[in-house]
Formats: sequence, structure tokens, C-alpha cells
Amino acid sequence: MVQSQSQAQGFAPSGLFDGYPALPETYDEMFDAHGARGPFQRVAQLLARMTGEELSRAQALAETALLQQGVTFSVYGDSRGTEKIFPFCLLPRLIAAEDFRRLERGLQQRLRALQMFLDDIYGEQKIIAAGVIPAEMVLGAAGYRPMLRAIKPAGGVRIHIAGVDLIRDPHGTWRVLEDNLRTPSGVSYVVENRLISKRMFPRVFDAARVHRVDHYPTRLAETLRSVSPVASDDTYAVVLTPGPYNSAYFEHSFLARTMGLELVLAPDLFVDADKVYCRTTRGPRRVHVIYRRTDEAFLDPEAFRPDSMLGVPGLMRAYAAGNVALVNAPGNGVADDKAVYPFVPDMIEFYLSEEPILEQVPTYVCLFEDDRKYVLERLDQMVVKAVDEAGGYGMLMGPQSTQEERDEFRRRIEAEPRRYIAQHRVELSSCPTWVAPSSSERGGVEPRRVDLRPYILTSREGPWVLPGGLTRVALKRGSYVVNSSQGGGSKDTWVMKEST
Repeated sequence: MVQSQSQAQGFAPSGLFDGYPALPETYDEMFDAHGARGPFQRVAQLLARMTGEELSRAQALAETALLQQGVTFSVYGDSRGTEKIFPFCLLPRLIAAEDFRRLERGLQQRLRALQMFLDDIYGEQKIIAAGVIPAEMVLGAAGYRPMLRAIKPAGGVRIHIAGVDLIRDPHGTWRVLEDNLRTPSGVSYVVENRLISKRMFPRVFDAARVHRVDHYPTRLAETLRSVSPVASDDTYAVVLTPGPYNSAYFEHSFLARTMGLELVLAPDLFVDADKVYCRTTRGPRRVHVIYRRTDEAFLDPEAFRPDSMLGVPGLMRAYAAGNVALVNAPGNGVADDKAVYPFVPDMIEFYLSEEPILEQVPTYVCLFEDDRKYVLERLDQMVVKAVDEAGGYGMLMGPQSTQEERDEFRRRIEAEPRRYIAQHRVELSSCPTWVAPSSSERGGVEPRRVDLRPYILTSREGPWVLPGGLTRVALKRGSYVVNSSQGGGSKDTWVMKEST
């Protein structure tokens, strides 16, 4: 119990954290065996002065504010309706300054290597010729686009925006779980969560000395202008959305508004002489940069799906001619393919001649016979993932699965081995989380498992890491699934400044 352990350190939480039960064999983000972790003691003391009733009222106010601000996401096929408030827990996730410095260096290193990998495989393919990664891993990936070979993107950048999912193992070691290099979402919730937590916890926030995150839209706008085929001051950039029925439409409109850019649909754009134009009330206006939130399969019916109603005919011709920058670049999916993920440390060594700073989760690639045999013999112990799925879909949680589910995944793996990878379940770190009383929960502050998605922007000058990120939390007791579409929520992530 935190109370008895922390008294020896001068921190006796008589309120909020009294009796806080640590999860066995997990790394708790705020507490260790002696109480609040060193950098977080002042914040923990201030939060502990609250009662459960006070936090419950603050939580209700926060949820009302989110509803009024329209901070929602969509889940289709749910009988309770599609538009939902993104569940949010007011208790923040804290990251010490020294901890973040290592993360920052590791993420910048990783993005530099992944960028070089994409340049290479759409160019000379040296890494394949050197035998570092098997050709079938790259050329057989669903996200590999042979048509893009030898096409260089405007500005020379392919991964303008990345969201890299991280976890902490029971020893507190950060590990990369997966890379999101196509159209990573969630950063709008980072900014909105911060507005709410500052309003609800002003004194605690000031005492914590937390890095700001509200400048992300400004940095993103600068990143867009930096890769324009024309001078920055002459650049006209837009945000391309599939429309209001997309699950992340709130984010599309939020980022367009906060960057001061036009939010456009495909019919607003057209291509003439391999240049992109936007229809405006003053006539056509040349577009130089498109932050596209439309999946690339629907981006241009001439190049990809001919039945797409969400794309702009001729867009890829303009891109190939270097007349428009697409953010992120098409073809990035090969680099965040889950079967390519195990080779990222090799990429870092091959392209940068450096040891990887961040560790990964040991992964079995079912295309390889020995790996496949190992996985099939231990399906009840493994987490199996489809390489081309996201959001918690296409996944088997072996330790929590039924025999019927395991039999089904066995059939799938044997039929399409390239489509699956597997990992032993890693015990995610936990964080104090407010749980509302219900028929199944007594309510109060309890540990819940979390991950972290930092956001990295890459301009011509190189990668920049937002000092914060989206902490996703598995709100259901015992759950390991943090995705919002699967019942997860989020927390504000407080990256603390250096001590003075």
C-alpha cells in the first residue's frame, strides 16, 4: 500500500492515493516501492490533498467541457451511436526531464533511419542487396508501391509526421511497440487534454513545470512550408479530409483551424498541367503542399483505386513532377509494416552506423518457418497481430483467448504467414487512473495500463519531438488494449522541465 511505504519518504497521502494498489509485476509511472518517484513527489503531494469527491466533480466538469468543445471520435457499427467523447482521465501521466531526453534522442535516431530506408527502397535498394532485410519483407509488403520507385518527394522528406507507439516493460525500459508513418492521428487530443488539465489543476500544473504542447500546430505549419516546392512565403498549403464521416474528422478540422489553413474535400481540388489547384470564390489558386488525411489507396483514382470518390484525379502526376508536396508521402506504409518492424535496429546500424538507443519488443515473423512453428506451438502465450491492421483490430491476445479464437488464428497464419507477426505479451506500465463508481467498479484511483504515442515532425532541418504525447490508457480492469475504438481512453502527458 502506498500509504505505509511512502511515509518513510515524508509523503503520506491521506487523500486521493490512500491505499492505491500497485499492479503486480508492472512498472508504475508515479510510484515505486517507497512512494512517489523522486521527480514527482511535489506533484503527488498536491494531488493527494484532493478527495475522491473533488476529483469526481473535476472529472465531470472536464467531460462536459470536452462535449461542449466537440472533442469526439467515431466508432461505426456501435449501437450506442457513432460520435463519442474521447474518454479522458484527469490524473496526468508524468515523465521526468532526464527520461524524456533519452526518448527524444532515440526517436530522432529512429526517424532518420526510417527516412533513409524509404529513400533507399524507392531508389537503389542497397539494404536489400546487402542482405540486411529479405527482399520479400519489403517487396511483399502491402504498403510497398512499386510505381513510386525513383520518384523523389518535394522537399526531400517522406515522414513529415510520425506517431511512434512506446511502452515500458516491468523494468521501466522504454520499448518501441510500432511505428505509425502514414497518417498518424491523436495529436489534437494532446492539445485539448492540456487545455482541460491546466484549467482543472492550475496549481499542480504550475508546480510541475511542464513543457508546453500548444505550439504543435505552429510547428506543423512550419514543417509544411519547409517542404514546399516554392518559397515559404509564397506557399499555399491545405488540409485534405475525406469528410465529416471520417473517425478523425474532429482532428482534421482542429489542425486546419489552429494552423490557419483551408480544410478541403477532394472536389475542391483539381489538377491541370501537373499542378494542383483549389477552387476558391476568387478563382483557382495553386496548391503547393497538401496535408492529406485521406488514405493513399483513395488519394488518386488514376493511380490507386479507380472507384475512389475521395481522391483527386491526377494528383500523383503532380506529385511525381515535384509540383506538390504530399504530407505524409505515399508509400510510407512499407516502413511501418509490422513484419518490417523487427528490422529497424538493423536499419539504424546499416544507415547510421550507430547502436539503437531505443529497444524494441522481440518479434516473431510468421513468414519464417522457425518463427511460425514457435508461434503456432504457443498461441495461448502470444499476442498475434495482422501486419496491415491497426486500432486493436486483427489481433489475438493469446493469454486471454478462447480455443475457438486460437484455432481461427492458426488457420489464418497457415494460410497467409506473411500477414502475421507475434510477440510475447509485455506487461505494460501502469498509471494512477480515476475510475468512476459503477455496478462492476467500486470507483476511486486505481492502476490502469498505459502506452505513449509521441509525435515527431521532420522538416528539411531534421526531426523535432513534441515534448508530450498521447498517453492512451486501458480503462477496463485487467485490459491491455488502449485503443479508443476498443474502450481505451487518454491522459495528459506532462513532460517536466529540467530542475533549476
